[in-house]
Amino acid sequence: MKKLTQTELEASIVQLSGWKIVNDKLNKKFKFKDFVEAFGFMTKVAIISEKMDHHPELFNVYNNVVIDLTTHDAGGISNLDVELAKKIDGL
Repeated sequence: MKKLTQTELEASIVQLSGWKIVNDKLNKKFKFKDFVEAFGFMTKVAIISEKMDHHPELFNVYNNVVIDLTTHDAGGISNLDVELAKKIDGL
């Protein structure tokens, strides 16, 4: 797994809806009706992530979920992060 170059990252991020780069990580904020809906979403993300053996940083406060994606072994954002972001958007 290798870190995406700036050119690769720019080409990849245009394929993602609402994701941006924050602190060298793919970042997206989600808002839900309530805590239960937010937590249910996080559970679905956890299941997908576990199957991919790639684990995001998940942050939750009430009905808000923030996700940060980076590949520590690659030292930054990799194709694996982009793939996981697409799967998360598919939820």
